[in-house]
Amino acid sequence: MLRSSQPLTGPNRKRCREDEMLLGMVLDEGERGFIIDTRSAQAAKQARMTGGGTEPKSSYPQWRRLHRPLERGRPLQESFIKLVEACNDTSINMDRWLSRLESCRWLSHVKAALSTACLAAQCMDREEASVLVHGVEGTDTTLLVTALAQVILDPSCRTLAGFQGLLEREWIEAGHPFHLRCARSAYSHARLKQEAPLFLLFLDCVWQLSRQFPFSLEFGERLLLTLFDNAYASAYGTFLCNNEKERRVGRELGTPQCLCKVKESTHSLWAWLNQPGEKKKYLNPLYSHNALVIWPSVEPQSIQLWQGLFFRWIRSSQYLDEAWAEIQRLAEDD
Repeated sequence: MLRSSQPLTGPNRKRCREDEMLLGMVLDEGERGFIIDTRSAQAAKQARMTGGGTEPKSSYPQWRRLHRPLERGRPLQESFIKLVEACNDTSINMDRWLSRLESCRWLSHVKAALSTACLAAQCMDREEASVLVHGVEGTDTTLLVTALAQVILDPSCRTLAGFQGLLEREWIEAGHPFHLRCARSAYSHARLKQEAPLFLLFLDCVWQLSRQFPFSLEFGERLLLTLFDNAYASAYGTFLCNNEKERRVGRELGTPQCLCKVKESTHSLWAWLNQPGEKKKYLNPLYSHNALVIWPSVEPQSIQLWQGLFFRWIRSSQYLDEAWAEIQRLAEDD
């Protein structure tokens, strides 16, 4: 599996021989690969006017391009805001609640993300083909798809340590702009156009997997909630800044002042999570290693609202927490 930003073909359909050669070297003679573009065909076409574009079939004859559009900007943020507002409104009746849940379209975004990740996984597992995933910059929906596909395909990514490595590799080191995307929560009155809850959408999709395959993930919901909290407000440096360059150097424009030596100036979230006393809180006591690919259902009846996150501010989790504590105790006794 490969990931990248869009090719810069522009309105004049410029070619990049080095890129064509690079993708050609991935495939043996007679093999075919799949390019999954997370934009619509129309959006990819329009991007040519601003220097972007997509791979022309004539220059990449061994690759088949598939468009699977995923929202990544303001529509996704507005969907998040509408969902949180609906969840916090305890005065509405059932019909009104269902109408607002449908109109916010959050579960549609979850379904689309899981469907696209399943497509990428199927191309690799069933077609035994190479897959290239890209969107615009390659740091948003691209990472959403590649990370989810790896959780579906690779059992090591479903362990606590493997999942941390996946986040480090596919989100942090790959340059997802956490500072821009998570600058404000759904409660903020500010509307910054760079905001978008892509990482939250990923966590929601992983929660859907954990619900459909309750024995296959070594970690539980508590880890996903902790990651959400730390992406938006954290005492640790793991999700600070927008890319690795900023985390290492981070210079203010016009001055040589160094702002963000993250590794030297902050503590790692992973180091805290992996302390023996903390680690056991995040483990799934029902976990049993599953070497198989886990294929989630994306039928409407199978996609559920993540109540543990979206209802956490209006409904106590005391009884659920007590139940999980009892399950952990019984698992330890065995």
